[in-house]
Amino acid sequence: MGPMPGEQRTIGMMAGNGMYPGVFAEAARRHGVRLVAAAFRGETEETLAEEVEVLRWFRVGQLEKMIRFFRQEGVREAVMVGQIAPGNLFALRPDLRLIGLLARLRERHAESIFGAVAEELGREGIDLLPATTFLDESLAPAGRVFGPELGPKRLADAEFGYRLAKEVSGLDIGQSLVVREGTVLAVEAFEGTDACIRRGGELARRRRAMLVKVSKPDQDLRFDVPVVGPRTIVTCREAGVSAIVVEAGKTLLLGKDEVGRLCRRHKVALYGMEG
Repeated sequence: MGPMPGEQRTIGMMAGNGMYPGVFAEAARRHGVRLVAAAFRGETEETLAEEVEVLRWFRVGQLEKMIRFFRQEGVREAVMVGQIAPGNLFALRPDLRLIGLLARLRERHAESIFGAVAEELGREGIDLLPATTFLDESLAPAGRVFGPELGPKRLADAEFGYRLAKEVSGLDIGQSLVVREGTVLAVEAFEGTDACIRRGGELARRRRAMLVKVSKPDQDLRFDVPVVGPRTIVTCREAGVSAIVVEAGKTLLLGKDEVGRLCRRHKVALYGMEG
């Protein structure tokens, strides 16, 4: 349910870590949107307060308080932008509303938990929007995006890695892996992409390693959109991973200009692959 005629559109942000919330806020403001942010202690950048009209701090797990805050502020649409560190998800102290929600879940992983939160918001008349709202220009195009071209051998590696990453992501293990010349060196799991990059680079002895990052089959774009930002490029350079292959049209490039600058400077190839 969007705004009434003549009413300014208000969107509630569930703001996690990293630069994603700030990038979203900037794009939403260009569309004349009023932003109300739920920020989480130990996750959200404090500077987000300067980008939004209203910001309130919560502990991860305070679902009832957050929903009450959104309703008081007239929020009828919301987005989830930025991750919550896995350690914080496991250490959360859920309120009674979240305890009830978790008790109804047969499987507990990010997608099932966030899906249940989306349903809970829906019961309160709040629509959860795709996390890519207003960010079409930041989605990776197909083909070479930044950095060196990929030759035929490396394109074959990219196709091999892409196919396997799709299968692994379908099992809800992770959405990234590191390959080199037809061998999978590292698969992302709970530890996150950066740790997977470092492990893969070490096993490749810093030679011709490639990061492949995809969306899950039937990915719910309301949460957990694959993201590449400046930190990804820096981590790849430090680990000796010289190419990054992402799924075109479904991967957000955050801080796109800086990503391009770092790819050119460190000769890291960034390539968008179509399914």
